[in-house]
Amino acid sequence: MATTSSLNEAEFEYLFKLLMIGDSGVGKSTLLLSFTSNTFEDLSPTIGVDFKVKHVTLGGKKLKLAIWDTAGQERFRTLTSSYYRGAQGIIMVYDVTRRDTFTNLSDIWAKEIDLYSTSPDCIKMLVGNKVDKESERVVSKKEGLDFAREYGCLFLECSAKTRINVEQCFEELVLKILETPSLLAEGSAGVKRNNIFKQKPQSEVSTGGCCSY
Repeated sequence: MATTSSLNEAEFEYLFKLLMIGDSGVGKSTLLLSFTSNTFEDLSPTIGVDFKVKHVTLGGKKLKLAIWDTAGQERFRTLTSSYYRGAQGIIMVYDVTRRDTFTNLSDIWAKEIDLYSTSPDCIKMLVGNKVDKESERVVSKKEGLDFAREYGCLFLECSAKTRINVEQCFEELVLKILETPSLLAEGSAGVKRNNIFKQKPQSEVSTGGCCSY
């Protein structure tokens, strides 16, 4: 995936909205930071919703990715539900060293997608994070694959810390969106250029708590 940092920000063919969901502490924010900034930091849990933009060239197209990082805590659920609207891609993240974060994919997060996603063709990506902690792994790769098959998701394991498969998570998701005519139409620059930013992050401030990579 080639970044286009020198590209005039107004010059893009498609604007895609991507949403990151999953339990608090699974590493959504650090995964996003690793992708957008090529850096790793121990981050505190997101409060409300955070937001980042990345320009890329992929599949021969100039793209603008608007990526929304949602808080995993239950008290923010009502707030974050509105951010599913208009998303062409949703990334569900769990921590391979924490069984509860995997169990909650079916108990909570897949149900939220069914409730709040407005696009029937929305592409879903399942991501198992923290594979750098292989000795602490409690969720097998096969379990992740089985879940992905059952729920119709793409699937990758990655590490925000070592950057293994970080770019691939976003690249494979976006390539699949590019292959889906209805989502391509939704992402047309003329249609989405002014609409996608009507929602504003409720907070971009992180506060207290354990690291979340």
